Amino acid sequence: MGQKIKKILVVDDEENARLGLSKLLGQEGYDVESVGNGYEALDFLRRQKVNLVISDINMPEMNGLTFLRELHRQYPSTEVIMITAYGEVESYLEAMNLGAFEYIHKPVKLDELKSVIHKIFSRSKAMSASGA
Repeated sequence: MGQKIKKILVVDDEENARLGLSKLLGQEGYDVESVGNGYEALDFLRRQKVNLVISDINMPEMNGLTFLRELHRQYPSTEVIMITAYGEVESYLEAMNLGAFEYIHKPVKLDELKSVIHKIFSRSKAMSASGA
């Protein structure tokens, strides 16, 4: 039985960051979609299921923490990695309290991101196998 390709949604208002991350994750074998803000992400999620969301924190219109709060209200089982160029302790704590799996600083190191994604997908596979 083949392993199903995991779908990841990248949310970042910085086009170069969004496209670069999408390209790198695509090269790792993931099915990657990307949008420019939290509103677009919520609209996308109404139409398609994803296995993981990677979202920037500092975005105009709807910041990443507001998006995370709304995402988990509507889709509580969706795993989220938050990324930021700013190392604010308050936003880290809030993101983790809102249910983010991890909080990664920009520029994103591919090895670090791959490790976190592997942990998420390994954990969800183990939970599915145990019936949790």
